[in-house]
Amino acid sequence: MLPLLPFERLAKKAGVKRISRDALEELRDIITEEMVEAAEKAVKISRHANRRTVLKEDVVFVRKTY
Repeated sequence: MLPLLPFERLAKKAGVKRISRDALEELRDIITEEMVEAAEKAVKISRHANRRTVLKEDVVFVRKTY
């Protein structure tokens, strides 16, 4: 489980003045889920290219296509 403080900083950077703990936890869960999904897709791309290392280009490709 990732700490809440970085997500609170992200929310404030986005213009949020105040955020409840429940909302912050939900935001963390959503962002974490998206990160895991993107990482899994990047792994599939690297394996398709017969590599064991995920490269920046794999992550960029995932971001642009999904």
